[in-house]
Amino acid sequence: MAATKTYLTGIQTSGMPHLGNYYGAIQPALAAAESNDTLYFLADYHSLNSVKEPAKLREDVRSVAATWLACGLDPERTVLYRQSSVPEVFELATVLASVTAKGLMNRAHAYKAARDRNEAAGGTELDAGINMGLFNYPILMAADILVMETDVVPVGRDQAQHIEYTADIARAFNHLYGESYSFPVPEGAYPEGTGSILPGVDGRKMSKSYDNHIPLFMPENRLKKLVRRIPTDSTPVEEPKDPDSSVPFQLLAYLGGAERADGIRKRLEAGGMGWGELKNELFDEINGRFGPMRERYEQLVAPGSELDDILAAGAARARVRAAATMAKVRRAVGID
Repeated sequence: MAATKTYLTGIQTSGMPHLGNYYGAIQPALAAAESNDTLYFLADYHSLNSVKEPAKLREDVRSVAATWLACGLDPERTVLYRQSSVPEVFELATVLASVTAKGLMNRAHAYKAARDRNEAAGGTELDAGINMGLFNYPILMAADILVMETDVVPVGRDQAQHIEYTADIARAFNHLYGESYSFPVPEGAYPEGTGSILPGVDGRKMSKSYDNHIPLFMPENRLKKLVRRIPTDSTPVEEPKDPDSSVPFQLLAYLGGAERADGIRKRLEAGGMGWGELKNELFDEINGRFGPMRERYEQLVAPGSELDDILAAGAARARVRAAATMAKVRRAVGID
């Protein structure tokens, strides 16, 4: 029987996830957690590179944690914790920085993209506005992964470089200190569905950066208004319509399944359904599917809920694992 592998997933704390996140990332991750040793952490220290409002950061962390729990994450099976609750991560980041070549960091995608934006804007100082948190981001991510002796990191293809960098950093450490301790060299797992697989309200990929997303647990009345505002053409109710040009139809087809989509397609093409009725159907589908989860979410984000206890318990379990790793690292490098 094959040995159980450890899977680790970092969760961005950038506000409430949306429908595309649920189907593209949350649902596959929860399915993977049913048969693997899994740890999920809330990447709150990573958020400091872009979020400078303390109240917003606190709110975002609670919102994202509550969302994953409301969607079905089992904190007894999966270790859920805040990155900031495991100080061993940051100690390891210091150790890893001492074995990481600066040239490797110079080639990191996020850093290069920030410099390219400055150059495109005509700036003479290409590092303007770039903080050391962004520059060192790959090292801190490597520490997140290696401190838990992770074997597999499920990520989207756009994050492949981070896994490659982590593997490179692990090998550099192992080359120097491998006689005393070696990190497992992690590999990436690239689920086909990772990332948004749904259109946003404007037809582009659903994304917070486009401001075209449908938040998972927005209040029912606001959800109805948002769905009703999705643009459609002016074809009268009784005229035939093209379902494939309609964002509400594309969303309903994915959420409602092939059989329901086929029936609605026939009605639209025959002029037996208007866009307004289609939007009502879409609202009912979203609200019916996510309404019970919304109730659980609202309970969790309320002051005094069990959310803090769940995160504290997860942090305690995570620290046991991280402390064991750091004890071996300290011995290996001569700080023990």
